[in-house]
Amino acid sequence: MNKFYSVFLLLFGMITMGDTRPNILWLTSEDNSARWLGCYGNKFAITPNLDKLASEGFLYEKCFANAPVCAPSRSTWITGIHAISMGTHPMRSRYEIPHDKIKYYVDYLKEAGYYTTNCTKTDYNIGGRDDKECWDDPKSKFAWRNRPEGKPFFTVINTTSSHESRAFKADINKTNHDPANVELRKYHPDLPDIRKNYALYHDCIKTMDSDIGAALKALEEDGLADDTIVIYCSDHGGVMPRSKRFLYESGIHTPLIIRIPEKFKHLWPADKPGSRLNDLVSFIDMPKTWLSLADAKIPAEMQGKIFLGEQKEQRKLHFSFRGRMDERVDNVRAVHDGQFLYVKNYMPFSPVGQKIHYLWNMPASQAWEAHYKANKTDPISSRFFETRGYVEELYDSSNDPDNVNNIINSPEHASIVNKMRAGLKDWQVNIYDSGILPEGEVVKRAADNNMTIYEMVREPKLYDLSAYITAADIALASSSENLDKLIEYLNHSDSGVRYWGAGGLQILGKDAQSAKAQLKQALKDDSHSVRAMSAWALIKMGDKEEAYKCLEELVNNDSYAVLLALSVIDWMGDDAKPMLENIVNATFAEKYRPGLLNHVLKKHGLQAPKKDRSKTNGKKNKKKKK
Repeated sequence: MNKFYSVFLLLFGMITMGDTRPNILWLTSEDNSARWLGCYGNKFAITPNLDKLASEGFLYEKCFANAPVCAPSRSTWITGIHAISMGTHPMRSRYEIPHDKIKYYVDYLKEAGYYTTNCTKTDYNIGGRDDKECWDDPKSKFAWRNRPEGKPFFTVINTTSSHESRAFKADINKTNHDPANVELRKYHPDLPDIRKNYALYHDCIKTMDSDIGAALKALEEDGLADDTIVIYCSDHGGVMPRSKRFLYESGIHTPLIIRIPEKFKHLWPADKPGSRLNDLVSFIDMPKTWLSLADAKIPAEMQGKIFLGEQKEQRKLHFSFRGRMDERVDNVRAVHDGQFLYVKNYMPFSPVGQKIHYLWNMPASQAWEAHYKANKTDPISSRFFETRGYVEELYDSSNDPDNVNNIINSPEHASIVNKMRAGLKDWQVNIYDSGILPEGEVVKRAADNNMTIYEMVREPKLYDLSAYITAADIALASSSENLDKLIEYLNHSDSGVRYWGAGGLQILGKDAQSAKAQLKQALKDDSHSVRAMSAWALIKMGDKEEAYKCLEELVNNDSYAVLLALSVIDWMGDDAKPMLENIVNATFAEKYRPGLLNHVLKKHGLQAPKKDRSKTNGKKNKKKKK
């Protein structure tokens, strides 16, 4: 009763005396890392509106996205919970979360009396709730104009002008920016089409800046600038190849500018506007911070830190994650302390730059790949297309912003590496990293237990995360001294441990010959992911016949692990040739699978059949695509 009475008095006071809380306008762009903007040092950029906003506000030098691609990044934003903590990190997945336990930050703003609007992108990658349902107005551009009198507003306006698609849907031969003047990243070869693609994207950035300017002008014309905190950032880094989707500086370092009116001076993070701040900010911090600025309730399940205002908390490390990107399986984590970037690859047997259909629409991607295939790339620009062969990376991003000089084995940086390793493990355990096992395994295990992934990974009997992390580290050590332990893992009662046992034996290859009998038995494992890895291990040892049949079955039966199986077939190189004729007619239930098989066939000179590989009819496919 006392709580109800307190809330009543708060609301009564807001109505009678006027709500003195700030309006909040959050302007977001897509796919551009910080280095594309003039205020972040790009001399070729034409970004007058953002440059002006930076002079009037506070520019954060060290803001980083938790995911290097839109859907998991926005999944993290809307909940204030890492996508990889909920199982929503694979691109275009829409796995459900327990909506009775996890509200969106917008829900708390509405409860606090804010009028909430969004124009118009959502892309939260979460099932079980319509993306637009949480907003008062999910589509109007300057929707603050529609708010009830006396209500503060929280408005998101997203511009798509800098989206990746703009870098390949226009003609790279017709740009306003001069390709001769662009500054290429060190990992890109100096090719005409790459220069032209840079120039085209600079044009996109200029248009994006104009969009930001239009929103700021509308706010000013409506007389609201002095009552409104303005926030600008992109949704992750990008957008030339090896930026968006990848856990390098170019993929996760984003702009962040915040303008705070004089009347809210107590919220200023520095003495005066125009300041540049070195505070470490993570995307996971934003929802919690916006709720703090609005004096709204902050739920205990939110995982970030408040980086602005009277409740400010210090962040020492930032964490990022990469899972499946469209049709491509991968598994990477990253840690940033503001200067050093540490990267851990859980699939060191795959290339960094696996061919992704959407990314390869870009002329720069096509030109770079052709240059590589013609044996014209140097060691730095070749690296993108080659099998990693390494588990860990460390870059001094302050002096090596393109992340081309891996100093992981530098003795003078050993303490930094140890700090990053320890920080990563603690973070993984604390947030319940759901990505240590293959996507299909996690999805199946959750479904078998009638749970969401979020709930399942928080049950130690169903998801023994510490055991998986330990098994993964032993597997990734690539040491024959661990052979007995890996064989022990392959016979473990938990399929997650068995997966890493098979994975470790696959990494050892011919050095694991003594495990052949156990690997052959594993071709019939209950876990299809264990089967796929065991088959690859046997093929590496030269024992191929049964292994081929195993992979063929996984593909032709459209296994829940079929993307992993197809990836293994792709990574096998020429070893895959004898089995390709046996999978050429496979059909699939999900959209990414046919494209990956077609890529594998084309890579080996086989013609994919001209037919719909989907198990559903064409009419349904067309409707779903729309």
